[in-house]
Amino acid sequence: MATIDLGKIKFNWRGTYNSGTAYVPDDVVEYADGSVTSSYMCVANTTGNAPSSGGTAHASWNFLAKGQAPSPTTTQGDIIVRGASADARLAIGAAGKALKVNSAGNGLEYGNGGGVVQTKSAFSQATQSTNSGSFVDCTGLSVTITPTDANNKILVIYSFCFGISGQHGGFRLMRDSTPIGNGAGAGNRVPCLAYFYGYNHNEYDMERYGGNYLDSPGDTNAHTYKLQMATPHSPGNNHIMLNYQYNDTNANHTGRGSSTITVMEVLP
Repeated sequence: MATIDLGKIKFNWRGTYNSGTAYVPDDVVEYADGSVTSSYMCVANTTGNAPSSGGTAHASWNFLAKGQAPSPTTTQGDIIVRGASADARLAIGAAGKALKVNSAGNGLEYGNGGGVVQTKSAFSQATQSTNSGSFVDCTGLSVTITPTDANNKILVIYSFCFGISGQHGGFRLMRDSTPIGNGAGAGNRVPCLAYFYGYNHNEYDMERYGGNYLDSPGDTNAHTYKLQMATPHSPGNNHIMLNYQYNDTNANHTGRGSSTITVMEVLP
């Protein structure tokens, strides 16, 4: 049987699609449908029928190699999300913001979610005593934090060991020079976190007190949170001690403690 050499069998490349050109089966063209450029093979005689529209091929054409839309991102940190009909760019959010579902429940956005943005803490074993009627800073119990967003909160957690001699002493919480999270006070009553009274046996006691307070500084300035202590009643006669008891003899029936203050920036 004779062999017939047909040469190379191949598609007929016609270049970029032209609406005025008549195309026949096996013609191949390049065509940009919106932002997506693809190659198409003609499967039926056609003139003036674009290979595709909205991503759907015309009946006279088949996709030979389907292209892909270029990335919509423009900036480091952008992500690609599905929009109403196509992929879209979601720009990176502001510092401290979280990715969440929008209120309509049909897309993503950056906003306030929930969680801890940053934490600062101070730990002190320093021993300190005061008999001042005015509040003084507790040694080592001061922390500075700068909120990343004015809408965020600052959660303050504190715990301190103390002893007293005489009868009275108390502690209070400060943000910079402003007392916060303390009692309201009334008349001669002292606004503070806690106020302690001891008598006779108190020189041998050391106790621990703790709590927390959620603050709203309302800005992005640096703020210092600290504990202070004082003996407002009969100053000079009463003493309050940090991290130890008044009868601080070097014996196994006495003790020393530690105190902490932790601040956390939290999303509202």
